[in-house]
Amino acid sequence: MSINLKNKQEIVEKFGSNAKDTGSAEVQIAMLTKKISELTEHMKSNKKDFATKRGLLMMVGKRKRLLSYLKGKNLEGYRSLIKELGIRG
Repeated sequence: MSINLKNKQEIVEKFGSNAKDTGSAEVQIAMLTKKISELTEHMKSNKKDFATKRGLLMMVGKRKRLLSYLKGKNLEGYRSLIKELGIRG
């Protein structure tokens, strides 16, 4: 259910400014989006898994806060990121 090392490295290379940039908002949002999509698939087949549902809702909230932060700091980066990830409509 978690992101394996290869997928994590691909996300960091794609969205980070360098190979070790794991803390930037863009990378964190991309990783949360990947985890959210995996957990959403899990929840479709396990409707009564309330612990996972709670974790999923917490991840969605964290991603929302990071997107809000990014929107205030770098509007163009925000727009390109949501388009590339396919979130927010």
